[in-house]
Amino acid sequence: MSRNYRITLQYEGTRYDGWQKQGNTGNTIQGKLEQVLSRMCGFSVEVHGSGRTDAGVHAMGQVANFHLPDGAFMPDGCAVTPERLCRYLNHYLPDDIAVTSVKPVSERFHSRLNAKKKIYVYQVETAQKRDVFVRHMQYGLGRKIDVEEMKKAARFFVGTHDFRSFCGNKKMKKSTVRTVYSVTIHQEPGSSVLILRFVGNGFLQHMVRIMAGTLIEVGIGERQAKTMVDILEARDRQAAGFTAPAEGLCLVDVLYGDEDLK
Repeated sequence: MSRNYRITLQYEGTRYDGWQKQGNTGNTIQGKLEQVLSRMCGFSVEVHGSGRTDAGVHAMGQVANFHLPDGAFMPDGCAVTPERLCRYLNHYLPDDIAVTSVKPVSERFHSRLNAKKKIYVYQVETAQKRDVFVRHMQYGLGRKIDVEEMKKAARFFVGTHDFRSFCGNKKMKKSTVRTVYSVTIHQEPGSSVLILRFVGNGFLQHMVRIMAGTLIEVGIGERQAKTMVDILEARDRQAAGFTAPAEGLCLVDVLYGDEDLK
């Protein structure tokens, strides 16, 4: 018998090669988590994430899960509890990765397969210089942008569409149909930072960054808002805009139904 644990974590992705562990690097978020858990248990532990954030992308609310044997013990001989797991992980993980919660969940829960909605935020600094204290979290565009035109363009993304034009994987064989529930663009009065918020049932490789890049091109006058329809219909990556830099993107939250957690 085993027990399934769901963790929520945050990380600054600047110095990491993304979420997914890879054979040519140990510098991934998944890799760091599995390394700490495996050392704690004395055997290999596999961690499943809700999604694969790219190299340089950040997270405030990434969700993952892993199984431990029922009745497992900590290295000090104490029984494993969510509180002790959380303390142990945060003690041994690097300072730019933090576990904010650990909860036991149903054996059937899977952080990726059961996810209902994902929320991403992309930040664009329109001033000439980024704030030095948050520069790793923003794309430094450094020029004025037409927010209202971007909002017009963003409306075309809402709904269920084939987003192949916004997929970074040219060899994608699975369905590229996704549902986007909302795309909102906001700039606080007096602020030079533009916030793009994307909510969907799932996103393709680089999809949010390509959508952000395409909207930015609309904002600086390189595209018209109405051409979003043509881009979607083209189902061709070359039809869409540039892939916005990774540093501006953050996975804010992953949402599940109550029945998934029982």
